[in-house]
Amino acid sequence: MVYQFTKDLETGNAAIDSEHRQLIQAINDLLSACSSGKGRGELEKTTHFLSEYTAKHFSHEETLQKQSRYPDYINHRKYHENFKKVVKDLCGRLEKEGPTIALVGQVNTAIGGWLVNHIKHEDTKLAAHLKAQ
Repeated sequence: MVYQFTKDLETGNAAIDSEHRQLIQAINDLLSACSSGKGRGELEKTTHFLSEYTAKHFSHEETLQKQSRYPDYINHRKYHENFKKVVKDLCGRLEKEGPTIALVGQVNTAIGGWLVNHIKHEDTKLAAHLKAQ
């Protein structure tokens, strides 16, 4: 399943939307590699990118939340911390087990699905708060 950056994923914040597009593109690149039999080779690149880029992206979002006094900052930050832990765990599994097909599938569902869900349900609330400021 390829993830599309649809209108319902837009937050209205150009920087955040650009970062979301890059995260979704990383997942789609992995999916594309999988469909051509190259998923295992792409897995390390994708997990490394996600590990570093999500930390950067979440930092940007959290700075905006603090600056705007976002009322759900604590919960939103917890979601970010839990996600970073999932990515770290997947990276650890990759180091121990190597690039297995099961791990490729888990990255696709655990990361891609979480990301789209988080944007739709949490980041859109943040975006509405930022617009109201």
